Amino acid sequence: MDSTLGTKKQQAPGERNSSRRDAREKILTAAYGLFASNGVVQVGIDTVIAKSGCAKASLYNQFGSKEGLAIAFLDRREELWTRAWLEAEILRRGDTPEDRLLAVFDIFDEWFSREDFEGCSFINVLLESKPGSLINRAASAHLRKIRGILHKQATDAGLADVERFTRLWHMLMKGAIVCALEGNRQAARDARAGAAILLSCWSRIQSAAH
Repeated sequence: MDSTLGTKKQQAPGERNSSRRDAREKILTAAYGLFASNGVVQVGIDTVIAKSGCAKASLYNQFGSKEGLAIAFLDRREELWTRAWLEAEILRRGDTPEDRLLAVFDIFDEWFSREDFEGCSFINVLLESKPGSLINRAASAHLRKIRGILHKQATDAGLADVERFTRLWHMLMKGAIVCALEGNRQAARDARAGAAILLSCWSRIQSAAH
């Protein structure tokens, strides 16, 4: 008689690792859509589990907690939103650093008009999380990375006091996003007009002039 009858088939290590990766990706994909649209606080673990089709134990095994899942969501948001979309579009649309800085608002204008416009997840998480918490610090770190993109373009443009310029430019970006969420879908155009004035009046480093 076959001794394997009635026993559970054992997975090879490679199969187990593949299953874990699949479960992680399913959970993170489900969480990404839910968190981006509704915020982290408003979405419960059970909702994520139901959408992913995975067991609750898989979520805790892969991410440790809802906070761990939220941080993974922010990392994925940087990958897809900050890098693959915003930064890529800035570089694609502008021939000069000045053009690339202003292109931010052209990109936002198109984004604001989309039916699936959901706002900035980094801002949303920052506002809904406890100051100083792990997830709050993670959201702040991701916002700093966006300023890093702006910093690079401002430096290449030969602008003086790049740190201050970058903070102001980012303030215009964040303000436009909030205004769009209020219902002003023309906010990016207004912000671009103000940004163009700021850019034209900003001091340049003489040695970097071209």
